[in-house]
Amino acid sequence: MAALTLTDEERETLQGFVRRRKTHAALSQRAKIVLRCADGMANVDVAEALGVTNHTVGRWRKRFIERRLEGLLDEPRVGRPRTVEDEDVVRTIDATLHDDPDGRTHWSTRSLSDHLGLSKDAVARIWRAFGLRPHRSESFSLSKDPQFVEKVRDIVGLYMCPPTNAVVLCVDEKSQMQALNRTQRMLPLTPGEVERRTCTYERNGTTTLFAALEVATGKVIGDTFRRHRSKEFCAFLNQVDRDVPEELDVHLVLDNLATHKTEQVHNWLVHHPRFHLHFTPTYSSWLNLVERFFSIVERRVTQRGVHRSVAELERDIRECLEAHNKDPKPFVWTKTADEILENLKRYCERASAVRAEKDRRRKKENS
Repeated sequence: MAALTLTDEERETLQGFVRRRKTHAALSQRAKIVLRCADGMANVDVAEALGVTNHTVGRWRKRFIERRLEGLLDEPRVGRPRTVEDEDVVRTIDATLHDDPDGRTHWSTRSLSDHLGLSKDAVARIWRAFGLRPHRSESFSLSKDPQFVEKVRDIVGLYMCPPTNAVVLCVDEKSQMQALNRTQRMLPLTPGEVERRTCTYERNGTTTLFAALEVATGKVIGDTFRRHRSKEFCAFLNQVDRDVPEELDVHLVLDNLATHKTEQVHNWLVHHPRFHLHFTPTYSSWLNLVERFFSIVERRVTQRGVHRSVAELERDIRECLEAHNKDPKPFVWTKTADEILENLKRYCERASAVRAEKDRRRKKENS
């Protein structure tokens, strides 16, 4: 058996392979074999200690003696040569990002493969590797509010550093909640079968849910009204005034709906000086945390509910509120105002760059 000795540098490297968590398991095992062999252990003893065969120990012992550390690495495997070159990858990404297909709004794997002369599987692999999903589309809306920055800092500040001796409530109305009754009976959930319901329905009226989400606790003050006017909004504010202890100031985060800014509401606020209003920027409902609660109500009540009257719908909404308030969970805001503004800045710069590149390509094609 050939003797195996290590230099100090080799031993330190092998020990590093063993200690590091990100080292591949096979390389870590080979390093352990060599270290034990260097300590004078026989192949049989090393194999028994590490749970491998004598042949495995002998192979890596021999490989290390002949080629040192490089001998522990896997040799290049023989395989099918690449059919997609780097230039093909660049062409695929460039066409996906900057070219528009004829007669379509976006590329598919088949249309792009026909355009570039590649297989659709190759296009799919390239898209997957670079996180490109042309078939997906999401909506957004940028605010044009001249006080956008100030309002973002104001509201995020309330979320992340609320004032003392005060309660912060996110207020809004979910209007036009329809009482829908399916025209045919629903097929219930059974083992092996999902719930099924007809896509046709009867409309039996609408109601509006007024809600105030307490940021600190997640508790919701809510009520339903058949109409959506300043009168109803003031009535809801009276309910909030009754539910919040008198010694606390009340900070309301709400949107720019005309109902919130009428003379009637202004007069109500004059007589209730502990209420302070903080308006979100236009087209920025994502800043109002109560919208998150409305999505819960939609999933739990209206999306799959069957209601033969508005009264039935309002009863289910009240039951949903009661169930939520039995074990409320706050929605924790984590992004600072600076992070939000920086993300919007990067998006605007990226969108402008993409538009400029498309305009440049279009002018080049037309010239």
